[in-house]
Amino acid sequence: MIRSVQEKDWPNVLALNSNPSVLKHIREVTSETEIKHTFNQRLAAWEYESNQWLTLIIETVSTQEFVGLTGFYRENELMNRAEVGYLISPKQQGLGYGTESLKAIIDWGIFQFNIKKFIGYCAVNNLGSAKVMAKSGFTQEGLLRANHMIGDQIIDEYVFGLLQSDIRT
Repeated sequence: MIRSVQEKDWPNVLALNSNPSVLKHIREVTSETEIKHTFNQRLAAWEYESNQWLTLIIETVSTQEFVGLTGFYRENELMNRAEVGYLISPKQQGLGYGTESLKAIIDWGIFQFNIKKFIGYCAVNNLGSAKVMAKSGFTQEGLLRANHMIGDQIIDEYVFGLLQSDIRT
């Protein structure tokens, strides 16, 4: 199940965003103050036109157990292109929740906002994320050399793309 962020989600969001193993291919762990600031922004009403991240909670249907976060933001207005992202709790990784949530937000993004293209980036050594995007229908479109920095480490990233027409044909 995917739902909006609520105040009660703070402990789980903090734990996820404080976990170095979850973030090792994405970014360094930031301070609790910074995580709380971002969390509070995610509690506010969201609009596609804001170019802010839509962050949604993923939880199990049967027990409402926290699984992770998923979402997107419009990164290019003219092309109506959105970047996707997700963070999955370590004990929930590899169970298909990332793929299922990504497919759901893609369907919703097309239906609600007529998004023409979704893109996703992942570090070349983030095999789990690359697998999620491939299972969700994305095509690896390229390798971006020295494209991202985590701490003082410069890394290469794959860029994946999914066109609306890839799904709706």
